Amino acid sequence: MGTAHSSSRRDFLSRSLSGAAFLCAGGAMGQLAAAEPLAAESGAAEAKSRVVVARDKLLRGTGSTVDPQRMLALADRAMQALFDRDRPVDAWRKLVRPGETVSLKVNSLGGRGISTNIHLVEAICERLQEAGVKASNIVVWDRDSDEMERAGFHLAIGGDRVQCYGTDRVGYEQNLSAWGSVGSCLSKILTRNCSILINVPVLKDHDGAGVTIALKNMYGVIHNPNKYHPDGCNPFVADVNMLPEIRSRMRLTICDASTAMYEGGPGFKPEHSWNCNVLLASTDPVALDYTGWQIIERKRAEKGWKTLEAEERAPRYIATAADGEHRLGTNDPKKISLIEV
Repeated sequence: MGTAHSSSRRDFLSRSLSGAAFLCAGGAMGQLAAAEPLAAESGAAEAKSRVVVARDKLLRGTGSTVDPQRMLALADRAMQALFDRDRPVDAWRKLVRPGETVSLKVNSLGGRGISTNIHLVEAICERLQEAGVKASNIVVWDRDSDEMERAGFHLAIGGDRVQCYGTDRVGYEQNLSAWGSVGSCLSKILTRNCSILINVPVLKDHDGAGVTIALKNMYGVIHNPNKYHPDGCNPFVADVNMLPEIRSRMRLTICDASTAMYEGGPGFKPEHSWNCNVLLASTDPVALDYTGWQIIERKRAEKGWKTLEAEERAPRYIATAADGEHRLGTNDPKKISLIEV
């Protein structure tokens, strides 16, 4: 994107995501049914789940930080491949409609070392607006505003710009939402300010759960994630993702693997991180998590580490999320269409 219009829009988004805080909160939005799998459009009897692996070895250019123009181009390639469209805006129009309120659930726990990259968030926000979503109807969020600021985000609440703040600013619902083994109060950002949920996690190791990618990022939506870490977070991660308020809104996962971590998570360990320079995109979070897990295992093997299975912390919740009780997606590689661009 080289036009003056696009450059000015990116400047506006950057100011929106790094501007001063205001005092405001949005109203409630109705729930939407979960999006149908993309492959169902073709009428295939055994539709495969698409997972796009978009790579750019020059994502950081000649420096150490991500180049925003290359990140935008990488996100465009991922979305066009996922939705089989020639133009980025047409891919996004498969996902959103004007008038909808879209929330981007980022992961900011790892600080600036390994949190959702702000340039990826800016790219998504830019394309959402081009697809007809008003800036003020886009909310970038996580559980805690201070964590978001440490990761490079700054609060922007109110006005005609992209909104950016943590659940601590609005709180959780008083009533529990329950499914299976979990009962949790959900962020009011999700329940009141969101008709479409886009999951924007990172790719990293987790000392208890094995990996933390798309499915586990939903722990940042509930008030009591500390309760759900026994037994490698299984079946709790899968059950959290079954909560109707989450499942009915979830449309897309774009995993930021520009920096990834193969050991020592969830906190940032620079000695166990690498510049992966990848984005993963899918409408199936289970298939995406399975794919991301394999990327981590390959890096562990390259570095001489044992498999997560050998360390007795394989992410078993991924299989649980795919089982007949949950049906959140597939972890069967034969049912995953891996698209590398």
